Amino acid sequence: MAGLGSVRAADDESRSVAKATFAGGCFWCTEAVYAQLKGVKSVTSGYIGGQVPNPTYKQVCTGMTGHAEAIEVEYDPGVVPFEKLLEVFFATHDPTTLNRQGADVGTQYRSGVFYHDAEQKRITEEVIAKLDAARVFPGKIVTEVTPASTFYPAEDYHQDYFANNPFQPYCQAVAAPKVEKVRKFFKDLVKE
Repeated sequence: MAGLGSVRAADDESRSVAKATFAGGCFWCTEAVYAQLKGVKSVTSGYIGGQVPNPTYKQVCTGMTGHAEAIEVEYDPGVVPFEKLLEVFFATHDPTTLNRQGADVGTQYRSGVFYHDAEQKRITEEVIAKLDAARVFPGKIVTEVTPASTFYPAEDYHQDYFANNPFQPYCQAVAAPKVEKVRKFFKDLVKE
């Protein structure tokens, strides 16, 4: 019977992990934001939404593959629900600019939620409708809401980029302020 208990424990653990996939501009910034949240088990930078299998960073940067720079988050919804992940997502990038985040321009920098099930789609659409109705942003939200397709992890040097390169100028100018914003406005969600 001891073996059965370990199988149940493994089943309980697998049920407590869900995936969320977000594109909010440069994945270095988005990854850094989510890596600090309670309940987040892993964050992987990569590419989604394009037509070329196994794209490289160089290919995606051309804007010709159709991929967005994105992150795949594995999280425990019992600790941090999908709605909270969305709240952080919309608070840390501009969802009203088409194919652009600050100085980063191109389809690879588009805003997107790539949902993994009907519930994520429903919640995302409701959140967007509420934000637009409340006029939280100066313009209408243009975030793409599409089913998750194949997610291709980015090259190793992109993983944990902010953690490994905190003093790199782009990280200081763009990623660090987003990380600080989360620490200030979402204190209850940040790991200690």
